[in-house]
Formats: sequence, C-alpha cells, structure tokens
Amino acid sequence: MTQTPDFQGTHLWERLCWAKDSLEGVQSDYVVVFENSVDKPASVMIPDPNWMACALQGGILPPVWVYWELAKDEAQPDFKQHTRGYLLHETEPMGAMTEEEAIEYLIQKDVPQSVWQSWDEGNRPKMVICRKKQLPTTREWRNAWRISDELAA
Repeated sequence: MTQTPDFQGTHLWERLCWAKDSLEGVQSDYVVVFENSVDKPASVMIPDPNWMACALQGGILPPVWVYWELAKDEAQPDFKQHTRGYLLHETEPMGAMTEEEAIEYLIQKDVPQSVWQSWDEGNRPKMVICRKKQLPTTREWRNAWRISDELAA
C-alpha cells in the first residue's frame, strides 16, 4: 500500500492530484438513490473511483463539516465568493475510511441535508443505499425512476 504523505496544510487540489497519480481507483458496488422532490425522478449517486481511493487511503480528504461550513456561506443572500476556502486546505485530513464510511461521508457531502437527515420520515423512504445490480439494467425510462414503495425503511 502506498504511504500517504503528511498533507496537513497542503492545498486540496494538490492532494487530489497526488492521489490520482499514486493510487489505483476503487470502483464501489454501492450506489445511493435519493428523491429530493416528488415532481422529479430519483437521483443516482455513484462514487467516483478516484474519490473512493482517496477515502479508503486516508490523509487526503477534509472532514465533511468543512463542506457544510462552505455551504452555509453559499446560502447567504449576499454571497459572492468564498472567503473561508482555507478550511479545505488547512483542516487536518480525515483518516482512512471503510467503504461504508466513505459512502456515508459522500451522502453527507453531496446529498441535500433535507434528504439524508429525514430519509425515513413520511410515507416512504427518500433515500436508499443499494448495490449497482439492484438498479435497472438499462437507462431506458431513466426520467421516470422512483424509489419503490415496497421498500421497508
């Protein structure tokens, strides 16, 4: 296994470039299907193999709370550009994660909080983590995909 350099204080972009050059991509079998709106088809999040390699390696990705802080800044009505981008680069990187922990991190980073914080509230689940083989085999009717009502939360 490749040893991760001490990236404390290193720009996130430089860490990601090192990972792309040094780590073998890891294709996860997990996918996340979520519905953010009843009027739109389900979204499918498939982890990027290079990102998954970073998560499993450790020492590269910032903690997920950094992205939450930047999202709070973006939500301000007078937002023009980030002034706290240093959080991405100066915060101590996360340690190595399991594949399941990496999926949880990715959900908290990229799925809207309104979905993952209340995924099992209401008449049916708004989000499901499944295996790729559980998705339809073709993308035909992709704009009509929904999470099955028959799933037990």
